[in-house]
Amino acid sequence: MSAIHFFEKGEGQPVILIHGFCEIGEMWRDFAEALSSDFRVICPDLPGCGNSPIHSDSITLEEVAVLLQEWMEENAIHDPIVIGHSLGGYVTLALLELMGSQLKGIGLFHSTAFADDEEKKGMRDRTVIFLNKHGVETFVTSFVPPLIPEHKRDAFQEEITTAIDQAKQSTLKGLIAYTLAMRDRKDRFEVLENYSGQKLMIAGTLDGAVKIDASRAHKPAITDYYELEGVGHLGMIEQKNQCVEILREFCSKVADS
Repeated sequence: MSAIHFFEKGEGQPVILIHGFCEIGEMWRDFAEALSSDFRVICPDLPGCGNSPIHSDSITLEEVAVLLQEWMEENAIHDPIVIGHSLGGYVTLALLELMGSQLKGIGLFHSTAFADDEEKKGMRDRTVIFLNKHGVETFVTSFVPPLIPEHKRDAFQEEITTAIDQAKQSTLKGLIAYTLAMRDRKDRFEVLENYSGQKLMIAGTLDGAVKIDASRAHKPAITDYYELEGVGHLGMIEQKNQCVEILREFCSKVADS
């Protein structure tokens, strides 16, 4: 049996929401509640995050995809729509490469199909050094707030505190493993481009983690592209209601296709 912990709400077309780095499945709770009237919404904790264990010091996105495929089979999740935030988008693309047309639709939420450039790889290396030196709590407390533009942080202080508390449920082993997995992931733009199903992308114009120019470069490969004006890396917090409706509209279209 898979060791992947998850929660689900609703019935019907399966929609899997995959969290990002320093996040857990619980981040999607409000989305699951809102979408559960129309869909079976399933929110896993990735291995090494939340209540899902990680069994080695390293993991690749390809290995995560295999674990998720096995988990889907065990839980009768067939022809899902898979939507991932940030790291969750990288996992979604690895799943797409593995499962292809077995996925009914995909979504990249503040994510990218491109590999890390050298500057980003250097940042990942520095993250590993910081994690080893300072640990999970110090890292996530400094990592999470800048995901929201500085001038908006006071307005979202409660949500930032919740996000930090959830991030603390990550393991040191898991954070280091995923930092290296993200650093070493391959470019999957061609995988995205060649997929014939519906493809959603939600981008933030002030996203410091996935620059807007990189998001716009995906437009030729995306069927449903949305930009959130003045939004950073956490559109599900900064523009929650709008993002819920974007997901609802996209998933309804895919389910009916």
